[in-house]
Amino acid sequence: MSWTDYLIGALIAVVAGLDRTAVFQFMVSRPIVAAPLTGWLLGDAAAGLQVGALVELLWLGRLPVGAAIPPDDTQVAVGATVLTIFFAGLTPFSALPAPLICTLVAMPLGKAGQFFDRAARHWNGRLLHRAQQALAAGNLGEVERSHLRGIGHFALAAFVTYLVIVGGGFLLLPLLAPYFGSPVAEASTWLKLAFPLVGTAVILGTINVSRSLTLFGASFGSALLLLWLV
Repeated sequence: MSWTDYLIGALIAVVAGLDRTAVFQFMVSRPIVAAPLTGWLLGDAAAGLQVGALVELLWLGRLPVGAAIPPDDTQVAVGATVLTIFFAGLTPFSALPAPLICTLVAMPLGKAGQFFDRAARHWNGRLLHRAQQALAAGNLGEVERSHLRGIGHFALAAFVTYLVIVGGGFLLLPLLAPYFGSPVAEASTWLKLAFPLVGTAVILGTINVSRSLTLFGASFGSALLLLWLV
């Protein structure tokens, strides 16, 4: 991978990060969209699709709505895809299930997104007071600049989270792979089953619907079929 590839990953991280809460809301931020898009732009859409299928259901029941700040599943998906593409062709990673291992490493690093997202909202809270004062003074230009700064804070939070996940992955994967790479490879079939199983159970645990058993089976079966296809 070249620096251009990392910049492409960073650009997707920022755009998808903004789509997550600040602007757009086109759902590009969902892992099942963001990860394949990242993989496609970096030349390996299948790797991104595998990462997206693993991550999508896990935090679907914890959306960033209102004051809720869940772990940043968007940056986990983008960062894990970048790590997968980088490490997949390298020895000794070529013999390991790279999407699975990179996702397992990226997931705890995604907790950093909560810290940066919270910081962005804190900064935007200060901007709100500044915008109110500017509005009272009739300074509409300052109101507009405050609004753009608020978007910039979310973009910066997404970018820094991406750096933490990708940078942390580059540091941790070479250190951890010799120890847990083989066990994860041997259990990869069961782990791929565990991801949609846990994700579907989490979703059903957070919503109140009738026929939950049917919904559980449909969700788990769909995720399993997607993993089998890729």
